[in-house]
Amino acid sequence: MQAPTRPRLFPALISLILALAIALSLALTTVRAVPTHPTAATRMSINCAQSALCTEVQEPEEVFGEDNYVGHDEPSALFYSKRPGSGNQMVYTLKLPTDPKPGPGNVPKPGQSFNFELRPAFWFGMAMCDTQSYPLQASTCTPDSDHNIFDNPDPNARDFIGKHPGTAFTEMQFYPPGWVSWPAGDSCDATKWCAALNIDSLSQDPINGTQQNATCAGQVGIEYVNFAFITKNGHSQAPASPVNATEATFTPDPKQDLFMNSGDTLTVSLRDTIHGLRIDIIDHTTHQSGSMVASASNGFGQVQYDPTGTSCNNIPYDFHPMYSTSSEHTRVPWAAHSYNIAFSDEIGHFQACEGPGVITPNSHCPTGNTEYGGEPSDANDTNCFPASSSTLIQVNGCFEFNGDTGFDSLPYQKLWPDGNTKLHPTSVQFTSPLTGGRNYERVALETNLPRIEIPGIGDNGGTCDRTTGANCFLIPITDDNVPANFYPFFSIHKGHFGPCIWLLGNDIPGLTTNDFGKNNGYGSLLFLNYLVFGGAGTTLTRTNDFRQVFRANPCKVDTAL
Repeated sequence: MQAPTRPRLFPALISLILALAIALSLALTTVRAVPTHPTAATRMSINCAQSALCTEVQEPEEVFGEDNYVGHDEPSALFYSKRPGSGNQMVYTLKLPTDPKPGPGNVPKPGQSFNFELRPAFWFGMAMCDTQSYPLQASTCTPDSDHNIFDNPDPNARDFIGKHPGTAFTEMQFYPPGWVSWPAGDSCDATKWCAALNIDSLSQDPINGTQQNATCAGQVGIEYVNFAFITKNGHSQAPASPVNATEATFTPDPKQDLFMNSGDTLTVSLRDTIHGLRIDIIDHTTHQSGSMVASASNGFGQVQYDPTGTSCNNIPYDFHPMYSTSSEHTRVPWAAHSYNIAFSDEIGHFQACEGPGVITPNSHCPTGNTEYGGEPSDANDTNCFPASSSTLIQVNGCFEFNGDTGFDSLPYQKLWPDGNTKLHPTSVQFTSPLTGGRNYERVALETNLPRIEIPGIGDNGGTCDRTTGANCFLIPITDDNVPANFYPFFSIHKGHFGPCIWLLGNDIPGLTTNDFGKNNGYGSLLFLNYLVFGGAGTTLTRTNDFRQVFRANPCKVDTAL
């Protein structure tokens, strides 16, 4: 750990603190209607069975099937407060990471890494009402209410988990620049970041053991996503609903969408409104802003749950936050993670693809090519692109659908932020959120490694027994049966000037003042109650996460400034 120094973050501190309040007081923009019935030929949706950008479900084999497992490795910071409104309105200050300067011809220098190699996205999260989503036992959901807390395993209890209102999860995602463009990849631009509001839902009834009909599942998936880029005028550029979404939904448009530079300082606010969750992003560096409301008029919608049908129907819907507060009890009951209000990084999906074989864009890494470290390519190396497909950085690679459950790709090397900005990116830097102008009282650090270390998954078959917690490791085991070279951890800068900031990666000289014991900061195994699929209300206890809850928020924003 490093001694406190004067921070190099947020040079215009006072104006940024004032912006925290400004973001919450912005007037709701008028939104326009979007087409609701595109032709079948134009439809496109995110397939969570083959996407690195979806919420990790607690039992993916039941949702996607064993051969379609998707592993979402998500180190996270959780924020808890008993203050009413803390579960549905908050403001962060964020500094976007920067990348090192590549060599001639934009070819990486030896030892260099870039944001798109470490993560396809990082995001801010929140639980949402969705009566057409898991567990599908209640026809209503009262937004912004702790009456929605149902996590008791006793079927006779008032708060039995099986009575939980239908739940979705918001991921307010930020996408790094420099590699393959959306919708095949996830970069919006060669040098600029973009952002999108994602709301993930699950068409599954665990009590009765049913899920969405095959026709609809084939169109949008069992886990499906409402998606809309953050735009400069707050109007969605195309339908957000997975039933009605088109290629235009997922194609960045610099004329409409908010693009941001690496190193820009942002205020990011999430809050409920009469027509649904609203996101506002203010870029204090470029003086631009963007927004999005998860409203029916912006094309957001539920997918009607119809397990015995043969159609796929959109229900126009305003998505509202689920809870009033944020605590250990405000969960998404179908998700692997335990949280409501959280920051998370999506890691583990980028793999190298080097060798003599010619790479066909958006295909497998050719047989005979090698992954990072020289190992032969394998079946997980999917969605691969040659360097010529990149918007900037000339590197062959794979945006792996199935994640790297072998824990040996670039995100599991010592290529994370460490202060060496000639070789590695800077860290994503963000403040703890404020809610109603106040700090969250408590914080937790969590990672879902047990969920993706399980037997039968990955090249080494996995090791973790989620029933007992045996052989579950904070430093995951690779397919060579050795600990991964690295696993990123959270730290903070808490200096004498300016706000405390969160960092992710390695210790950073001149910034890191407390790393919470590095990977030990994620704490111990967390066991939670889940519904057994088709078990008529039977529950089981499993571990999907490591979690440490701090008694007090170690990184508060100085609200007195």
